[in-house]
Amino acid sequence: MERAEGGEKKDVLKRIVRGGVIASVYVGVTYALAPISFGQFQFRAAEGLTLLPILYPEAVPALFIGCFLANLIGPYGILDVILGSLTTLLAAVLTRVTRRSLVAYVWPILLNAFIVSAYLCFLSEIRLSYWAFVLSIGVSEAASVLLIGVPLVRFLRASDPDTNS
Repeated sequence: MERAEGGEKKDVLKRIVRGGVIASVYVGVTYALAPISFGQFQFRAAEGLTLLPILYPEAVPALFIGCFLANLIGPYGILDVILGSLTTLLAAVLTRVTRRSLVAYVWPILLNAFIVSAYLCFLSEIRLSYWAFVLSIGVSEAASVLLIGVPLVRFLRASDPDTNS
């Protein structure tokens, strides 16, 4: 019995550490690429991590925390910190819930395109239509998810035994 409890504690610790790594990588990549990580015409490479809830439940809160911390340095203030982080949380939850379906890959793209665009259109100094923002953010998010996230999920599935659950 004691051995099983030790294994459970080790598993919990592994999930906590993995969540911390996900959050810190999200923040680190966003900060390192800050000039292209914010704004209407952005490429936030860290958004490739938004597919990790397909594999790991701890990625859900980790992505929220990572996005929250990353948005603290952004030019759009508290509205972006709150709404951007909540959008990431909603996308992560829906990605986790639908992880056995192809629709899981679409949540981060759709939610960021429509929600983030709504407030960026309002906050941005660039005056364009909402739909121009949707297109710009949607293409950027799709690029991050499809070019970084999909290969990352494939790699982790093939190399990490923890992804079998």
